[in-house]
Amino acid sequence: MVGRSRAPEHDSNDRHGELEDMLTKRRSKYAPEKGGRPKLPLPDRKSSPTQLHFYRRVLPPLLLCVAAVSAIYYYSRDTAPHSSVGRSPAESANGSDMFEVVDLPKRGKGMVATRYIKQGELILREKPLFVVPHHVTSSPSALISRLLDQASPSGREAFLNLSYVNFPEHLNPDNHPDEVALAIFETNAVAAGNDVGIFPRMARLNHGCSSAFNVVYSWREREGGIVVHALKSIPKGEELLTTYTNTKRPRDERRAFLAERYGFQCGCRVCSLPDAQSAASDRRLLEISDNYHHFGTWGGHSINGTEAIRIIRKIWQLEDEEGYWSERGRLAADATWVAASHSDATATREWAELAIKWYTYELGGDSEQVQEITQVVTDPRRHFAWATRELLDVGGPGSLS
Repeated sequence: MVGRSRAPEHDSNDRHGELEDMLTKRRSKYAPEKGGRPKLPLPDRKSSPTQLHFYRRVLPPLLLCVAAVSAIYYYSRDTAPHSSVGRSPAESANGSDMFEVVDLPKRGKGMVATRYIKQGELILREKPLFVVPHHVTSSPSALISRLLDQASPSGREAFLNLSYVNFPEHLNPDNHPDEVALAIFETNAVAAGNDVGIFPRMARLNHGCSSAFNVVYSWREREGGIVVHALKSIPKGEELLTTYTNTKRPRDERRAFLAERYGFQCGCRVCSLPDAQSAASDRRLLEISDNYHHFGTWGGHSINGTEAIRIIRKIWQLEDEEGYWSERGRLAADATWVAASHSDATATREWAELAIKWYTYELGGDSEQVQEITQVVTDPRRHFAWATRELLDVGGPGSLS
């Protein structure tokens, strides 16, 4: 992974008030779109992966802190970051016939599909090389170096072959290997449950905005590792991209954030659109974000269930127009929550079926989210929010798919 620490593409600021409190209590283990927007029933976004990274140069040196970044997946660099020693010319994922890691012009390395990958297919399953807690009381660089020394030789090599940015200008990388190791970790680490971990293979995923990213990753607590699934069908030869930030904002804001935080100028196909098309995309993304905020007011009883479902349908339609497919499992699960709260059994079942479809694509059919919401399809009254609001026919997804 070049030039960033990542978080799933979910914007944690999209929910407010009572709804936010309710969702926090129900937060599950879905972390990606990198850092993410917590949603109704089965959240941490990816896993949401919520993605975090270290800011040791900002906080006191003895406090290793991880900050959550809104996220879910693609990018392009005009200038390469510092490279650590021992980079190999190309790397293939062990045991994978789906992708290979190759050199990309002006962008370092990235994953490219070696065959057609169907939507929802499991691309990668990986345990962390090592993890660290969110806070430590010892030297961050010494901690990372010690953990790295305990890794296998192949693990250390994979780690040191990763790129990094924001290395202190006054230091020579050749003379400060511990600082290099810390910079690599800061650039490539992601959330791993309550800790922060380094996943050398997944770290090769580059970033894309909005409709550009085609894979999402999530943390599985029970397995102690991450999984990466194809959000969209991926043709042979296409790069696999994830997202490093919440991309539901205008191009100028996305680029400014990525340049400042991760050191690259995003050149994904969304950021590379002609100005008129880019402006239209920006308007859709802002409208999507605004509608998420509006939907969040249902938790505080500012809107009724029928209006909440209308807003979800509007978000879905806007995302269809934009080509933005991430977080749909959670969006449909949110609608399931609303329908169940208002005792609309038919709508609850229909939205739950749609949530299963998209959770399966993003998180896998064997994920906890799918297992939990499958029970609701069998019996809508098993939803924990059943009959917690007034009786109301809120409506199902209709033609949404």
